This record gives sequence, structure tokens and C-alpha cells, in this order.
Amino acid sequence: MSVSDRVGEPKLNQPRAEGDNRQILLEVDNLQTHFRTMDGVNRAVDGVSFHVRSGETLAVVGESGCGKSVTAMSILRLIPEPPGKMAGAIRFQGRDLLKLSDKEMRSIRGNEISMIFQEPMTSLNPVLTIGRQIGETLRLHQGMSKQQAEDRAVEMLRLVGIPEPGRRVREYPHQLSGGMRQRVMIAIALACNPKLLIADEPTTALDVTIQAQILDLMRDLKNTVGAAIVLITHDLGVVAEVAERVVVMYAGRKVEEAPVNELFRNPKHPYTQGLLGSVPKLGSSLTGETTRLVEIPGLVPSLKQKIPGCVFATRCPSVTDLCRAVAPALQEKAPNHIAACHYAPVEASVSGTVAA
Repeated sequence: MSVSDRVGEPKLNQPRAEGDNRQILLEVDNLQTHFRTMDGVNRAVDGVSFHVRSGETLAVVGESGCGKSVTAMSILRLIPEPPGKMAGAIRFQGRDLLKLSDKEMRSIRGNEISMIFQEPMTSLNPVLTIGRQIGETLRLHQGMSKQQAEDRAVEMLRLVGIPEPGRRVREYPHQLSGGMRQRVMIAIALACNPKLLIADEPTTALDVTIQAQILDLMRDLKNTVGAAIVLITHDLGVVAEVAERVVVMYAGRKVEEAPVNELFRNPKHPYTQGLLGSVPKLGSSLTGETTRLVEIPGLVPSLKQKIPGCVFATRCPSVTDLCRAVAPALQEKAPNHIAACHYAPVEASVSGTVAA
């Protein structure tokens, strides 16, 4: 299987980050993660670029199947090859992770880059105690003794707000609630003080109260340990709560990127507008408003077929023949705000476009 640049699409720079002097920690450049299947090549991630600065929280949003989780797994090189194949560049502190050996990657996973997976019940080993699962990372990466690792595990459980941590380290995952298991996953991820934390749907399957507690915890821990966060989610409420900047993905491609307040105030891409329009407005029933939620018609295109034009063309209410024939390049539509749409308006304050 060949994974190469898409024909006709220029290599893209990132939007300007004026006033932000934080060092770029992670840079994903034209990432392509494809899978060979019986029916052809599935282009799960098809030319995605973004960066994360030290201490920043970046949200990657989109509906199920858009490539969010595959992007996260690609950063940690957890994609099996074959059937998967990755191309492009993933630079972490200047080192291209795609060029490192398996041994070098093992020293980075769980140590400098950690990940919180979607399902804590299936991610935790049911036959090992909580303390042993936290301590495993510490003994591997930090060279701690068994007792040192257990002491550190107790400390981490206390840090993430689990009561009676000295007792909980000897318990098993099934003895904890869903919220506690998610806190354990966060404790494991932060045990080695990573520089980057990837959180893949960290509040999935949790009730609203526990979701709020987990988000508060992640925000507090970010301030405590100074880690940057890449938050993978489809929940725009979560994005508004914790993110600084947002990348919107659709059908394996990035279609928009902007600071969180700018994105919610003035979405440029029709897909982003549809996502925001489909979110119920709090208190609308009390005011007597009967605003109908926005519906995005149609289906996501097959990722096993080459799409010559815009990936959103089959569902866009403003589609033209140009959209069907020519893939729009990511262009700067407002300061620090880029979108891949031929007809998204460009604000007067922007003097040029984002292109190679």
C-alpha cells in the first residue's frame, strides 16, 4: 500500500499563534494513516496537520469515524503495521516519532507521552490490583522498587481525589465505580509526569456529575504538573469547558482550526456550523423558544474511495460544482482561524491565506 500526499493539495502551515510564546511540544505534519482491507484502502487519516504547545489544551472534535482516535493512536505509534501504514511526520520535542525504533518508542510511551483510553473497564487489567497497574509504569520507566512504586501509587490516587488510597491500591477494577476507574486511568497516565497527555473521550459513559468532576480534575492536574493535553472528543460542551484551541475533523481530514472562543462565536466551515447548530441550547424551553436543532443530511462518504473535491460536498447545503471537483485548501479566514471551504468569508483583518 502506498501512502502519499494527496494530488493537488499544497502542504499547509499552521495558523499563526500571535502572542503565544510557549514552545511547540508536538507537531503533526501531513499525517496519513491508511489501512488495507478486503474492500480496498481505508484512508482513516488523510493529510492532517496540527501542533500543540507546552501546557496547552488542544481539542480534536468530530463525529464517530472521522479519524480522531486513529490520530491519537498514530501519535503513540499504536497502529499495527500491517494492516495499517503511517506516513508524514510526528515531531515530539523535535524528534520524529515515526523514525524511532520500537525500543525508543517504548521509552516514550507512558513516560513522556501518556494516554487515557476511552473505556476504563476494558483498559484496566481485571486480574491485577490498582496499585500494581499504576506501579508497573513506574518500575518500567523510573526504575522504582516494588515498595517505592506502591507508595507512589498511593500518592497518585490521593492526587486524583480517590478516598482511602492506601486501601484502594489493593483493590481490583471491578470494585471501583466508573468515575473511580477513570480517575485510576488518569493516575496511571500522570504517574511519570508526562509532558503530553492524550485523553481519548475521557468522559464517555459517565454521568453528568462525574463528567464535571473528571474535567475539573484534568484542569487542576494540568496546572499542577504542567502537561499539555490533546483532548479527543465529540462533545462540544466538553470542548467549551476545557480547550484553548480546537481542530475539527471530518472524513479523515482537518476542515477547521481556531481558538475555542472564536470557533464557537464564528464557525467558518459548514460542517462546524452544523455541529454547533445540533447542540441544544440550555434554557431554551424556559424562554419559550422553539428553535429547531440543525440536521446534517446525508451520510459520511466512504473513506475507501478517493474524493476529488471537498469531503463535505455530499452533505453541504451550499455545495457547487467547484466543491465537487476541487478540494478546498485550508485558508486563514480570520486571525488564527483557518478553514477548508471555498466560500467561507475572509475577514478584512486577514491579509493573506495559509498555504505553502
